[in-house]
Amino acid sequence: MENFIAEIHPKVVHFPIALLTTYSLLEIVGIVFNKDFISKSALLILCIGLVTALFAVISGNQAATEFQFWTDDSKMLLNEHQAHATYLLWLSAIVCGLRIFVVIKKKFSGLIKYAFIFSAIVILYLVYQTGNYGGDLVKRFGIGTEFFMQDESN
Repeated sequence: MENFIAEIHPKVVHFPIALLTTYSLLEIVGIVFNKDFISKSALLILCIGLVTALFAVISGNQAATEFQFWTDDSKMLLNEHQAHATYLLWLSAIVCGLRIFVVIKKKFSGLIKYAFIFSAIVILYLVYQTGNYGGDLVKRFGIGTEFFMQDESN
């Protein structure tokens, strides 16, 4: 089961990338153009993106634990990738919780909206950084590729 969790990481990671990027863009557009439907859609996508980000972090942590060929450079890159992924997960959870609270209390107005625009921009930045570091792990070190998966099974 643990190996399965590690192996799904490359497949799962693209969902939070797509969903949290879409959330950020819809959140900004919904607020700037004052479109309630777009803002509500953004919240739904954020909630789904949060769940997929949780799966990505869990599977990524398992994949990192099972990988045996770490170098100093790849380990340093992994640490950056994990840190940004963790920040992204926590920020998304906090924003999602606050966003739901604000909608329920009908307080989604004024300066609060601009705080969510700022949060959406930070989420976009964290998505980019996390994906960039993860991509470098694959591109520069081949981590998660079939080459290492075959090597590990021997």
